[in-house]
Amino acid sequence: MVRQTRVSNANMMTFSEKMNLFSWGMFIPMGIVLTLSIVVLYSAGGGAWRPFALSQLTKILIGTVVFFLVSFSNIKTWIKSAYTIYAIALILIILVTFVGHTGMGAQRWLNIGFVHVQPSEFIKIALVLALARYFAWMNSVELTQFKNYIAPIFMLLVPFGLIVAQPDLGTAISCALITIGMFYIVGANKKWFLIGAILCALAAPVVWFGGLHDYQRNRIITFINPEFDARGAGYQINQAKIAFGSGGIVGKGYMRGSQSQQSFLPEKQTDFIFTMLGEEFGFMGAFLLLAVYSYIVITLFWCARSCRNRLGQLVCFGFMLNFFIYYFINISMVLGLMPTVGVPLPLMSFGGSSLLSLMFGFGLCQSAHIHKDQQLSAKGS
Repeated sequence: MVRQTRVSNANMMTFSEKMNLFSWGMFIPMGIVLTLSIVVLYSAGGGAWRPFALSQLTKILIGTVVFFLVSFSNIKTWIKSAYTIYAIALILIILVTFVGHTGMGAQRWLNIGFVHVQPSEFIKIALVLALARYFAWMNSVELTQFKNYIAPIFMLLVPFGLIVAQPDLGTAISCALITIGMFYIVGANKKWFLIGAILCALAAPVVWFGGLHDYQRNRIITFINPEFDARGAGYQINQAKIAFGSGGIVGKGYMRGSQSQQSFLPEKQTDFIFTMLGEEFGFMGAFLLLAVYSYIVITLFWCARSCRNRLGQLVCFGFMLNFFIYYFINISMVLGLMPTVGVPLPLMSFGGSSLLSLMFGFGLCQSAHIHKDQQLSAKGS
């Protein structure tokens, strides 16, 4: 009787009741990373608030408002709108193809007057929501039938193709890994993953010669042979290794990184911010960030396991995958463990689209946790 009353009252929770269920274990480490981001971006600006730190602080404040609004709203609202959110994100990506703003050789942004928006960052959260809603209604038998994976595969392939064409290989790979991870979580047949891997291997020559740009091929060659084109395709990663390695155990000191402060390190405020952190704060600073990231992933996993409704579980698991893939790819890239692709370091890199999409995702997980006892159908009712 107590359990039934608790579930039935999930829709009528007061603000104080929601605050009692609020996961500080998710919010506090998120705040630590955001604070560290401002500290590093202040250094990246040469010890000045402009052009990076002040702008990012404004985006963090906006993102925090988004986080709390989503956190204390009912997760049911977002589940009902999952397909609509996915459709809007997809339309924005299509618009980029025709009227997108070009920067650094890629057409990835929409110019809406006072700000540039990168829709491909939002499609990852939209994809998690759409896949969560799609799979939540299925039983164990339906989840073993390949026909039920055809629609999700198209949910991935349409934005994947558009994002690759921008070109933004890093985000496209992230979307693919999130979808594959969701397939694994819901219990897809293991042999399908093997078949998919074989097909990818067979398609590799076609992708290499017909699907990649010259600079992307050069980045892969540079990954295999770091000395190849050291002043061209290999310049970024070689400088990143020099900067990170020179930090040693405790770093060169705040705002004393020679590679970053003297502008030898490209994109130090965005994709290579982890390298700047390592140069100035050393192995200890990098380890601290990785520890906080790991704690966030564990907290998201715990939030997923604590949800008593399948939709909430899938949303939390999906966002956990998204967050982990974000920092795994970025850190592997800047350390030379994988080819260079354009993936920001979550909550750290300068930029608004990635930050806002992540804060929205954290808000969804917080809402799922607060409403973990609420019964949700696949239609969100």
